[in-house]
Amino acid sequence: MSAPRIAVIGAGILGASIAYHLARRGADVTVLDRGQPAGEATEKSFAWVNATYGNEPPYFALRFLSMQEYRRLEREIDALEVDWQGCLIWDLGDHELEDFASRYSAWGYDVRLVERAEIAVLEPGLLAAPPRAAYAADDGTIDPRAVTRALLGAAAGQGAEIRLDDEVQDISTRPEGLRLATAAGSLDVDCCVLAAGIASSGLCARLGVALPMRPTPGLLVHSKPSVRLLHHVIEAPGLHMQQRGPRIVVGESFGGGPAPNDVEAEGLRLIERVNQHVRGAEALELERVTTGQRPIPEDGRPVVGFAPDVPGLYLATMHSGITLAPAVGRFATMEILDGARVELLAPYRPERFATS
Repeated sequence: MSAPRIAVIGAGILGASIAYHLARRGADVTVLDRGQPAGEATEKSFAWVNATYGNEPPYFALRFLSMQEYRRLEREIDALEVDWQGCLIWDLGDHELEDFASRYSAWGYDVRLVERAEIAVLEPGLLAAPPRAAYAADDGTIDPRAVTRALLGAAAGQGAEIRLDDEVQDISTRPEGLRLATAAGSLDVDCCVLAAGIASSGLCARLGVALPMRPTPGLLVHSKPSVRLLHHVIEAPGLHMQQRGPRIVVGESFGGGPAPNDVEAEGLRLIERVNQHVRGAEALELERVTTGQRPIPEDGRPVVGFAPDVPGLYLATMHSGITLAPAVGRFATMEILDGARVELLAPYRPERFATS
């Protein structure tokens, strides 16, 4: 029996993870992307691996499990690295911090309240430690481009074909599966995984599948290389920052509004804010600013599973792709190749958007 032919549209971290897991199981995998690996939302992500912030128990469980799956991937793929640096959080009110720490620690997450003296020890680079913070010791960060390329490289090592700069222009049904029309020609497959971020919605519409999205803009500021200034992800009021290799990365969102017109001026402003909070940051220089659209489904939660009424079309769209990529890659592979129905994915099926 021949291996199932599967196309994965999207070479971001989510598509790369799914492609790797499928190829590792022996599927005949082709990855297609209109650009380069991690070229859209993945590259522009703050890339914080965590299971906190407003998560109901089922969503927490999925994210928490995916953090453990990252540790498996670190063992399987030599080039894949996670910086398990932990996170200090104080962009919440005092009572909110207490509720935050007690809720997640009760669910088995390593998070506790820490006072100013301990914060100063954990993060000596802060010019003024806050009176109190939540310390999530097991949180991590990744270089999203490097991890995506590591996953794609591992998929290619298992026989996957990676076709970059080859845009999928249309998807149509046929008796034996699906046909993809691309810039380079057509491709017939048994199954197509749609992991193209906000572009997934338009491709779904061509097949009559509802995938409503509400993307929101985000901005990232990258400093030029510097000495090590931070040791944890910092979630402070109005300032989210981390050390990613030799660079400081600062993130900002705009509450659903547009990103600023002058992104360089915004980047310089955020670098100055880092200088006001971090010892030694006065030497920081701006290297680049990126803006991107977060691929957020309409109700804010992931969309994972086979599309209703289109056999062979599997959807994987979510804003939390950085954290969820390892688990979704593993579970999507089980559902596609084994016909399994993974219970942890049950709340996130595409059927919830279907119209009667």
